[in-house]
Amino acid sequence: MGKNYNRKEEVPGIIPRLNMKDEVDLSFPLEVEVGRLLSGRKLRLGLAESCTGGLLGHQITNIPGSSEYFMGGVISYSYEAKVAMLGVSWETLNTFGAVSRNTVLEMARGVKKLLDVDIAVSISGIAGPGGATPDKPVGTTWIGLVANDGEWAHEFHFTGDREQNKTASAEAALQMLLDYLSGKINR
Repeated sequence: MGKNYNRKEEVPGIIPRLNMKDEVDLSFPLEVEVGRLLSGRKLRLGLAESCTGGLLGHQITNIPGSSEYFMGGVISYSYEAKVAMLGVSWETLNTFGAVSRNTVLEMARGVKKLLDVDIAVSISGIAGPGGATPDKPVGTTWIGLVANDGEWAHEFHFTGDREQNKTASAEAALQMLLDYLSGKINR
């Protein structure tokens, strides 16, 4: 049974790595396993990051040979950058805010088109300590994934400090990508 990425998940601090199918060896960092699967399937990846400020791209490019499957990423921190570089609509941002399902899916669609990739992952969240609202506390993060066979978005609530929330967001995005590549996302 696949993971349901259409629900909220409360996550204290850094998220634990989930058990995967036998083909995945978790004795290696997530980015190594993701790279192995992308490379083996000749798939191309693009990223759209906001609250992580390029941390996910940094993790992916720490792996030698990542240029084989990683085409690039866009750091779109402001509303204006999301609109100009990724084609996120002002209506979406004004209605739902930057930290929302709608926004991360538009971000992922935009970077997928921009970089002409097979899979796009996007992250938008409130790392803290400021920026929270009553309905979106510090640690609220949405991660989107758009591929040729579907679209998924998932809301997380991390409870760390700013750096921990950014790290947890990047790890959660890697885990979501690994779940997709391993067939663990409901399709």
